[in-house]
Amino acid sequence: MDNEEIARRFYRLAALMEIRGDDPFRLRSYRNAAEALETWPTPLKQIAKDEGIAGLQSIPGVGKAIAGKIIELLERGTFDAWERTTAETPETVLDLLELPGVGPKTAAMLHQKFKVSSLKELKKFVAGGGLDMVDGIGPKTAEKIKESLELL
Repeated sequence: MDNEEIARRFYRLAALMEIRGDDPFRLRSYRNAAEALETWPTPLKQIAKDEGIAGLQSIPGVGKAIAGKIIELLERGTFDAWERTTAETPETVLDLLELPGVGPKTAAMLHQKFKVSSLKELKKFVAGGGLDMVDGIGPKTAEKIKESLELL
């Protein structure tokens, strides 16, 4: 697993946390760490091997907890916080954010209120006229979402 893949996992975790309405400071810390990790010149695998958690903590935005998660990710390919979060909010919810007109708040509402957690489920929801029930989605946005789903 290279630096970009590790950074991408932290970006995705932050996005899931945002959809869930988790602590904005925690999700910001994951995003800050991800920004530093994706462009860090030394492979994280090498830093972890040579210097352990202390070496990883020398990277801006990486504290003890995130350093521990990086080591867990390198060793197991996943980490406990990711597993807990995706058990409650499937990773497929992030696919909803790819659609124009669907941001974190709309994705959160679709998931929490209407149990929509994937593009496939959203297609069914839209086909059944579900967008008419969603507060905050007007006719223009609804049309954008429908068009985007048809292109998939």
